[in-house]
Amino acid sequence: MDVIRFKVKCQPGEVDKAAEVFKRVIAPSRQVPGVLSFDIARCLDDPDAIIATEVFEDHGARTRQESLAEVADVMALLPNVLAGPPEATIYHAEFAEAAM
Repeated sequence: MDVIRFKVKCQPGEVDKAAEVFKRVIAPSRQVPGVLSFDIARCLDDPDAIIATEVFEDHGARTRQESLAEVADVMALLPNVLAGPPEATIYHAEFAEAAM
């Protein structure tokens, strides 16, 4: 299982534009076989940042999700709105269990 945390910091005044394009990725990503969880949100302590948390059954699921047209739209937008390089971390997990 792969868990990815992806954070972008947008230039001042660009975060709403970026959020709208990111939002379009959520529903189609959740429909991809092997995508276990997919969430994108605004950062609570940085109004210019967006964080995506993505959980994939395996690398194949990640590849399928990354091939979506909506993901291509995000990637095309990023060079125009980012204030710096994205932060991305991939965690490789062997299992998951409910926390409660």
